[in-house]
Amino acid sequence: MSAAAAWANTARATLWSLLGRDGWSGGLQFAAPATFRCDYKSEARRMTDATGAEFVTRHMLYTERADIKRGDFVLIGTSTETDPTTVTGAEEVRSVTRFGDTFDRRADDYVVAT
Repeated sequence: MSAAAAWANTARATLWSLLGRDGWSGGLQFAAPATFRCDYKSEARRMTDATGAEFVTRHMLYTERADIKRGDFVLIGTSTETDPTTVTGAEEVRSVTRFGDTFDRRADDYVVAT
């Protein structure tokens, strides 16, 4: 973790990585919840995702966690629930933007929009 990220990313969030759909029921399947360090802000801003669809953000999370992708679910705070669709406050990741680590060049930074 870069020195800037260690200083700024003091909040905890929970990630549920989307694994796919159940072949029988068609329901979404997720990996076990994992916590990570981040910073965040609430912001309503019109954005475009990787497919070109427009959406309005709810939260922007700032992190060095590189494996977050569109379709995953995140929650500001910690949770051990296995299904994020039942967790109040868990939101679907709509866009992930990568930025270079300007100061230390140890790990890139990511902005995750929900």
